[in-house]
Amino acid sequence: LYFSAQDGILLFYHIKDLQYEMKVCADISQPISSLIFSPDYASLLLVTDQGPVYSYKPAHSGEAVKLLDTCSSCFLAADFLTPGNKYCVSVTISGEVQVWFLEDGTCLGKLNLDTEVHIT
Repeated sequence: LYFSAQDGILLFYHIKDLQYEMKVCADISQPISSLIFSPDYASLLLVTDQGPVYSYKPAHSGEAVKLLDTCSSCFLAADFLTPGNKYCVSVTISGEVQVWFLEDGTCLGKLNLDTEVHIT
């Protein structure tokens, strides 16, 4: 079980029977608004309240790597484009939808919806 609280720390709970172990996986020092696994569970996207999106690879147990950052508006949500783990789509609060190449964080295209976006 992966979990994050408002402190920006990504935690992993290994639960077996009535016992559990907790491990700190990454500290990005920004509140994490959502965690999204890739279709093959090889990568985990960490979407923050303040703009950046990070990637964490559970099999490598390394630090979270900043993939994307926005200058004009904070990301509201992001998700992988399937099949595969090479691309993701994001939407900002201001209504900008973007497609990203995750290997180097290149923005491949964007579309402005000309409306503010909310999650309900």
